[in-house]
Amino acid sequence: MIELDGHRWIKEPMGADLQRLWRIDEVLWEGDTDYQHVVIGRTAQGISLFCDNDRQSTEFSQLVYHEAMMVPAFLLAEKIERVLIIGSSEGVASQMSVQAGATQVDHVDIDKQCVQLCAQHLPYGYTPEELQRAEKGEGPIKLHYADGWSFLDQAPPEGYDIVVVDLPDERADENDGQHNRLYGEDFVRRCQTVLSPGGVVAFQAGCPTLWRNETLVRAYNRFRNVFDTVVYFGSDEHEWAFLFGRVEQIDDPTNAMLEAYPRISYRPQTIDDASLIGRTVPPYSVRHQS
Repeated sequence: MIELDGHRWIKEPMGADLQRLWRIDEVLWEGDTDYQHVVIGRTAQGISLFCDNDRQSTEFSQLVYHEAMMVPAFLLAEKIERVLIIGSSEGVASQMSVQAGATQVDHVDIDKQCVQLCAQHLPYGYTPEELQRAEKGEGPIKLHYADGWSFLDQAPPEGYDIVVVDLPDERADENDGQHNRLYGEDFVRRCQTVLSPGGVVAFQAGCPTLWRNETLVRAYNRFRNVFDTVVYFGSDEHEWAFLFGRVEQIDDPTNAMLEAYPRISYRPQTIDDASLIGRTVPPYSVRHQS
């Protein structure tokens, strides 16, 4: 953080020669875990989570983000019984999966301290009591503090109906192996292999903005290499886009989601029929530069 005009600010990298300032009115926790620098503090958007200076979620907009990541997967999956979530420290994705009907949710996150800090300080996601139950596997959610790549070796023989990968942004430097290996095509294929029939893989895939879309273009190409059906969803929280893949060919996935929308148990608060029509076309720059 930096001091400016009598306030503390986080400088969030936005692209080449661009940064955004977040004023931190109160620091609830700041420090280094074994994997990243974490700040949880009060901002103009409520209590907010930053990892390595990147905003991950805020009290104001986290529901928009998480529904954009989860609702299309609920609509595209043939069934919602077994869900695997890799990353997503806050726990919101796990809770949504249970609300959508999942009876087994394996939540995998390598950063135990970050997950516990989120439960302690964030007003969304796991409460400390819910986290303790998940750590013990008491209920439909079981939390595993493990590496996502290795955990796929433990997938149940029947597979997962939905696999969600929700990590901090892919690094622009493709040689950043420790982080980017969970974005690469090999990992996407590993996720695909643990799907049940009719299952869906969902990824946080980057930013659709023209001057910041390099990693989204990469992700879009990877998904098209792996899946016969690829669905894009651009979030109203404008800096994020999500990709969804199914092995089976769906001729009109948007219409399939519209037909499924009234039937899912989870009731979205930030996505409706018009959202599914209007936000499922990838930007021109992604479709034509990929």
